[in-house]
Amino acid sequence: MSQISLTFPDGAKRAVPAGTTGLDVAKSISSSLAKRTVAMSLDGKLADLAAPIKADAAIKFLTRDGAEVLDLIRHDAAHVMAEAVQALYPGTQVTIGPVIENGFYYDFARDEPFTPEDLPKIEAKMREIIARDQPFACEVVSREKAKRVFKDKGEIFKLELIDAIPEGEDVKLYSQGEWLDLCRGPHMTSTGKVGNGFKLTKIAGAYWRGDPSRPMLQRIYGTAWASEDDLKAYLHQLEEAEKRDHRRLGREMDLFHFQEEAPGAVFWHAKGWALFTALIGYMRRRQNAWGYVEVNSPDMMERTLWEQSGHWEKFGDHMYVTETPDERVYACKPMNCPGHVQIFKHGLKSYRDLPLRIAEFGKVHRYEPSGALHGLLRVRHFTQDDAHIFCTEDQITEECVKLNEQMLSIYRDFGFTDVRIKFSDRPEKRVGADAVWDKAEAALKRAVEAAGLEYELNPGEGAFYGPKLEYVLRDAIGRDWQCGTIQVDLNLPGRLGAFYIAPDGEKTVPVMIHRAMFGSLERFTGILIEHYAGHLPLWLAPVQAVLATIVSDADDYAGQVLAALQDAELRAEADLRNEKINYKVREHSLAKVPVLLVVGRREVEESKVSVRRLGSEKQEVMTLDAAVQMLAEEAVPPDLR
Repeated sequence: MSQISLTFPDGAKRAVPAGTTGLDVAKSISSSLAKRTVAMSLDGKLADLAAPIKADAAIKFLTRDGAEVLDLIRHDAAHVMAEAVQALYPGTQVTIGPVIENGFYYDFARDEPFTPEDLPKIEAKMREIIARDQPFACEVVSREKAKRVFKDKGEIFKLELIDAIPEGEDVKLYSQGEWLDLCRGPHMTSTGKVGNGFKLTKIAGAYWRGDPSRPMLQRIYGTAWASEDDLKAYLHQLEEAEKRDHRRLGREMDLFHFQEEAPGAVFWHAKGWALFTALIGYMRRRQNAWGYVEVNSPDMMERTLWEQSGHWEKFGDHMYVTETPDERVYACKPMNCPGHVQIFKHGLKSYRDLPLRIAEFGKVHRYEPSGALHGLLRVRHFTQDDAHIFCTEDQITEECVKLNEQMLSIYRDFGFTDVRIKFSDRPEKRVGADAVWDKAEAALKRAVEAAGLEYELNPGEGAFYGPKLEYVLRDAIGRDWQCGTIQVDLNLPGRLGAFYIAPDGEKTVPVMIHRAMFGSLERFTGILIEHYAGHLPLWLAPVQAVLATIVSDADDYAGQVLAALQDAELRAEADLRNEKINYKVREHSLAKVPVLLVVGRREVEESKVSVRRLGSEKQEVMTLDAAVQMLAEEAVPPDLR
């Protein structure tokens, strides 16, 4: 029998017969290792521990508490849930059940609808299956046998899935005791390894294969974690997220609303628009200081331009299109970049003009499926703090290093200090030659390394015209949000005919660096609201202070206080209603007003105000001048301090 070489994480090598299983290797090292190990990694790819190893490989044994195994726990939990459902509700068909972020789901075909009351029953049955600790066993079978198995079981949806398996790929059946399913794998060693850190969370409808013309199935969602403590922490995060939901807070704070006549478009109320324009004002000041010129490009341009840029092919299905009476086809812009190239092209440019930094708060339009829309976080019409830097290839590294510094400083100003960077390389569908992509990816990597940054690879997730860096912010309750991007583009300027005159007098295509820091201003606003649970810093709050009277005798003095606040450029309002002060305090606290200034007869007599902060029961009595000065200083945006 031929020998193969296995390389362990510490660099040690071992020769074993081809076909040796991972379990055999683990046992040969120590019985305790074999007991702890639930799966293995071969050349970085997860595999069943019982799988035969057929070629030389770097091998790593994985224990249940390793980060790489979390998806396997969720995958196995999905199989356990499917078995539990079929045990409790005979005749139910199992269709597709993938791992998703933070959990898993399975789609079922069943005549009777599932109800929330079914979930605890299914969970209890899952615990029985886990306690039985049946081993997962894989069998590679012919397509014909697989079809017979599922046809005999009445699983007609599985027959279509078997037909969809590419030629040359193994057809695998995974069993756990008497129950089996069609699955690519891998799995852990047994159902007992799932543990008790799981919970079924909700029921939803889903079309078969995501196609509205196909049967409607029932989807059961669940979450699974390595331990019950991890599960508790996640469920607590969900509770916190519900309290912080920007849609609810948006209503309570009177910031915005949505309605069916304009799906995916925001109706900004006065207070929400004050917050939105505060973000734009902040970014405009930063950009001006960094040497950007602000422009504005048309919202609608002819189809031919989008075809030339490559957007029509890539984004055509997501673009809003109209045809005019003269039979010209126009599209609302899904991106600002082609318009910025047209501005760059207007007038001859020299290498001396570079880098040229063009910025726009551009409204873009993308048709997102109705089911994907989610408040401010996923809309169809949104504003980007978009900018494009036209530069030479020699300037890429320096510009990207500057951009990174600027990006991180902005996130710090908004209270985000935990920021991770992902490097996304070429996608499968792209424009431009591989040699051009090689150059762009190398340049962007040099910039990241020159800035001394760590990053993780996000394979195949670059833009269709160039690689990108993605900036992922972690919020106050540990959720990750992808916001800013930097993209190096050596394709689009050339496609659209942009050039500058190089030192040798030749026409040369510029490099175009795409940059957004907030990303979508609508989405960033939603993230901010949830990050702060509506308790926005004073400089951002739409209404920074409300002046509330205790008695009507204080109304005239309240007018003086309000004038003093507004003279100090504070966004302040007065509440002179004939209501009890406790009622006013509750109402303005619900609206998340950061500061409440209370005045009654005593404050009028002493020319003072009682200052009350959101979330605090304490009041501080101060002179009017001191209160105004304190709040005015606190309300200065961080870039102006």
